[in-house]
Order: sequence, then C-alpha cells, then structure tokens
Amino acid sequence: MFMGIKERQQRERDRIREAILTAARELFVSDGYRNVSMRKIADRIEYSPAAIYSYFRSKDDIFFELAEEGFRKLAEHIVGAVERVPDPLNRLRQGLLAFYGFSKIHPEYFELMFVDRSVPQISQDFQRFEFFQATTARAAADIRACIERTEFSAGLDPAAALHILWVGMLGVAIIGLAKRLAPGEDPDALAHDLLELMLAGFSTSVTTTFVASECAFHAADALVAKDAHDHA
Repeated sequence: MFMGIKERQQRERDRIREAILTAARELFVSDGYRNVSMRKIADRIEYSPAAIYSYFRSKDDIFFELAEEGFRKLAEHIVGAVERVPDPLNRLRQGLLAFYGFSKIHPEYFELMFVDRSVPQISQDFQRFEFFQATTARAAADIRACIERTEFSAGLDPAAALHILWVGMLGVAIIGLAKRLAPGEDPDALAHDLLELMLAGFSTSVTTTFVASECAFHAADALVAKDAHDHA
C-alpha cells in the first residue's frame, strides 16, 4: 500500500522530532543542561537552528518533553514490577527497587530527571506530570496499609515515609551512576541493604516530623489510594 504525501511528510517530521529529542538528551547529560544551546542541538543533527525552532519553541520545551517521556517510562517500569504483587509491603519494596533499577536501565533520563540542578523546575508545569500521581499515591496507600496492619509504626505519615524511602533510593542510585564506590563494592547490594534497613526502621516506634507538600507527585489522590487499599 502506497503512502500518501501527507503521511510521508508526517513520518519525516516525526523522525526529525525524535532526532532532536535524542540529540538534546545526550547533550544535556554529557555537557550539562545550562551549557547546551538550541544551536548546539541543531549542529548535532546537522540542521539549522531555525528548523529546530519549528518543532520546539525553546530549550525548556525540549526538556519538559524529555522529562515527561522519562516519567512515563518510569511509571510503566514501576507498574510492571508491582502489578502482580498482592502484599502491600512487598509491593512497596518491589516498586522502590524498580525505581533504583530505572536508573541503570535509563541513566540518561534518570540524570536529567533527578540529578542535573540546572534544568527547569518540574513545578513550572506540574499539570503535565499529573499522570505520575497515580504511581506515588499507590505507594503511599501501601505504606498506609502497612501501618494499619501494624507492620509499620503508627507514628509514620505515609507521604513523609514515601519521601524518606524515595530519597534513600535516589541517593544510592546517584552514587551508582557516579561510580563513587570503591572497586569491588556492589551498588546493587548497597541498594538492597539500604531499602531493607529503611523498611525495618519503619517497624520501630519511629515518628516522622517531615511534612510533605501537596503537589502532583506526592499528594495522595483519595480515589487512587482507596482503590489500592481496597485491593491490599
């Protein structure tokens, strides 16, 4: 079946758009976001800057497109790891290990999403990332279920506890990516041990003092949380 002119044009536009995103992602990671210009991206794919601007209005627009793509990949990776796990505690464990694993599978996305301090704040366009709220809400619901089952301390705030777990796994992922461990030291083993110690700590009489903000990533959507709890 022959492809029409419009279809060929759209396919070519899609190809160029993907080339722009790939070049930008590689440059953002290798050179740092602040050191990459639209001209540098254009040079990488051998196009004029004017051609790039016909696809994206600014470097920030390219970043947000890549960040959204990365968070969608992360959400899919976590869902794939937990969707058939019935126990809330183990589901929480597998989800956090999946988050760590994502840093190894997609290091360029991970560095762009969580490491580079010069990129625009995600809070500038939270609505674009609301889809990820379901992922964090389910994790918070699993923590709440563990509290109700007395597996975790009643002094834990689920949103605060999720922040603690996330920050811990984020730290070990960054250390692994930066290769800051000594020769022979295994970052995977460190990630495993850190997670188990954090979860074990939650079973003590610990009380959280951190107060999580209401945002698209960390505000536990009531309906999603209730659904996750009902199926715990």
